[in-house]
Amino acid sequence: MTTQSKGYQTGFGNEFASEALPGALPVGQNSPQRCAYGLYNEQLSGTAFTAPRHANRRSWLYRIRPAAMHGPFSAFAGAPQLHGRFDGGPVPPDQLRWDPLPWPEAPRDFLEGLFTMAGCGGPEAGSGIAVHLYAATRDMDGRYFYDADAELLLVPQEGRLVVATELGVLELAPGQIGVVPRGVRFAVRLPDGRARGYVCENFGALLKLPDLGPIGSNGLANPRDFETPVAAFEDREGAFELVAKFQGALWRADIGHSPLDVVAWHGNYAPYRYDLARFNTIGSISFDHPDPSIFLVLHSPSDTPGTSNMDFVIFPPRWLVAQHTFRPPWFHRNVASEFMGLVHGAYDAKAEGFVPGGSSLHNGMIGHGPDAETFERASRADLSQPDVIRDTMAFMFESRHVLRPTAQALQAPWRQRGYQACWAGLRKHFPG
Repeated sequence: MTTQSKGYQTGFGNEFASEALPGALPVGQNSPQRCAYGLYNEQLSGTAFTAPRHANRRSWLYRIRPAAMHGPFSAFAGAPQLHGRFDGGPVPPDQLRWDPLPWPEAPRDFLEGLFTMAGCGGPEAGSGIAVHLYAATRDMDGRYFYDADAELLLVPQEGRLVVATELGVLELAPGQIGVVPRGVRFAVRLPDGRARGYVCENFGALLKLPDLGPIGSNGLANPRDFETPVAAFEDREGAFELVAKFQGALWRADIGHSPLDVVAWHGNYAPYRYDLARFNTIGSISFDHPDPSIFLVLHSPSDTPGTSNMDFVIFPPRWLVAQHTFRPPWFHRNVASEFMGLVHGAYDAKAEGFVPGGSSLHNGMIGHGPDAETFERASRADLSQPDVIRDTMAFMFESRHVLRPTAQALQAPWRQRGYQACWAGLRKHFPG
């Protein structure tokens, strides 16, 4: 039995309540002596019990079987390119760029198709991130996964994802993002037959909306545009597999039922999605290209005020109108490390080489910026007319930490080893 409950509840971090069967949620208490329909009650906590009320994240689940019911775990070898090892030697101070992750020759599901690109920190430190790509060509049939180390930010680039979770179903298309909280079990189906995209694994503080400061009460990503699924459950029995990521390693256990059997739930620790087209872009209407922080969608704060463990930044369609200004991003070096991807279209700071599905990594204090062709064009542009950037969606996973590229990413055949040549054509103009 599988419920077909669809729909979403709107708002970011709200207290939601949802039931797939009438009367499944208890009224006035969380843990009655006997739950309706013979369900088990279970609390899922994403923060410490004593976290301040405004930051406390937890949900109560009412499920057919408790999450403790599964066989013993053993090592899982089915996703060898997914790992959490970021200490394998020195980090080169090079600008790095890759073509899209190739499609697999043999069928792979979402979990099997994950490829670790870079990362830092980990679950033991409680800070840092990992960046993965995925290329999948089959559904997760009879296999369920959860990440005990981190929450997962999913950025589809090609092909839709149907992410069936314990608390409901997220349907994600390119141009949308989804977040699966740490510890939540899920399976991914591919309605288009194949899918490719990006994943950020956040080991630090939970993602939240940034404060707006002088922007005021409106702008950037608005809370009402975030969507959390309604309750949906699977009542299935059979020979299934539960895979866990725990302390950087993958483990598997036999499970005789679907773990997506939550009939009702309430709380504020749940999956959610967001349509990037709803982002209210803000920019300069006088002069100078502004800092990328004005494009911030979500961030994971660190223990240093004003400095993030991870920022998720997008570069959507927008108007450029600044006068007496070099309108594309300027050349820069900064303390943050930037892993960049492109969902569709073209990025305005690169004339070629950075394609949808591709990625780049510029670590702290490594110089980067527009390529030679973009610089020459923007330096001579007619600034009496606005530039309208259409049909594009680029993004960054940005961190205070150095992102250590994995050996498999550095050695990948699709790495662009001649990337630095894009700046070779910059000419000397001095003395002007």
